[in-house]
Amino acid sequence: MKNRGLILTIIVLFATLIITFVFEMGKSSNVDQANTDNENKTVGILQYVSHPALNEIRRGVVDGLEENGYTEGENLTIEYQNGQADQSKLETMSQQLVQDSPDALVGIATPAAQSLANTTEDIPTVLGAVTDPVGANLVDDMDEPGGNLTGVSDKAPVDQQMKLTQELLPEAKKVGILYSSTEDNSKYQVAEATKEAEKAGYQVEDYPVPSANEITQTVQTMGDEVDMIYIPLDNTIANAMPTVVNEANQKDVPIIPSVDSMVEQGGLATIGVNQYDLGVKSGEMLADILDGDANPASTPIYTFDTGDVIVNKEQAEELNIDLPESVTDEATYVEGEDE
Repeated sequence: MKNRGLILTIIVLFATLIITFVFEMGKSSNVDQANTDNENKTVGILQYVSHPALNEIRRGVVDGLEENGYTEGENLTIEYQNGQADQSKLETMSQQLVQDSPDALVGIATPAAQSLANTTEDIPTVLGAVTDPVGANLVDDMDEPGGNLTGVSDKAPVDQQMKLTQELLPEAKKVGILYSSTEDNSKYQVAEATKEAEKAGYQVEDYPVPSANEITQTVQTMGDEVDMIYIPLDNTIANAMPTVVNEANQKDVPIIPSVDSMVEQGGLATIGVNQYDLGVKSGEMLADILDGDANPASTPIYTFDTGDVIVNKEQAEELNIDLPESVTDEATYVEGEDE
């Protein structure tokens, strides 16, 4: 009897172990399946060109993804391409990214976003730093994009920038707007900047450049004709900012750009959206799409409604410009880049 009781106990223990093992295996399988659903996502990033502003946006995108659960090398693969301002390269790179069937795409700057949009209407795409998504024919509406694209606009507060200019340069009367005539996003901004500058009482003249080769001569001409140079969010000019600053400084002409990184490169000051923060917001929107919590067609384009006052104190001293308290009380100072 004792042996039968012992055998029964062993059978019960063995059965319990089998049931527990099967249960744990099933639970592990469910966890693995859940992890599979949230892991191994692939994102393709296409950047128009390399310059500090766009590089900061890309860094922000990666950090924004990580802050929301997607870490490169762990549960995220990032395929990165940079067109270096070459339209044919952008087209080829867009095709390469789309052929890899990523879970989502990111277009940093308008030309990159347009290239991706021309390549796919199916893969969810986040726009990073597109000033006028509607005017660039990327979305139907800022609140209801209507397709596979949504994202973040880098639209600058031009009215605030002109007010800042009046405070910093009270004697200035003529504004020259320097921009690339080949960039759609710049043309939209020039029209808005012209309207706001004239409203502020300035005489305005546009100085379009068809390519980077004409920038030096154009800025030399501006140095003799204007009191201040205004630069919109323009990738061609941003990429040549050291040249612009060098030529403008020779004529003691201050530059008011539209982005903080261009102030660091020698612009006098601006009120603008922090480019890194813009990238982080793009990364957050991208994570929502990867999670399945957002649909680009119904996700409004995000636009920052405030900007930071950014001042290059070294440049102010170089140009013998006294900074009024109305500016210094709110300003964040940046150091100029080394030559």
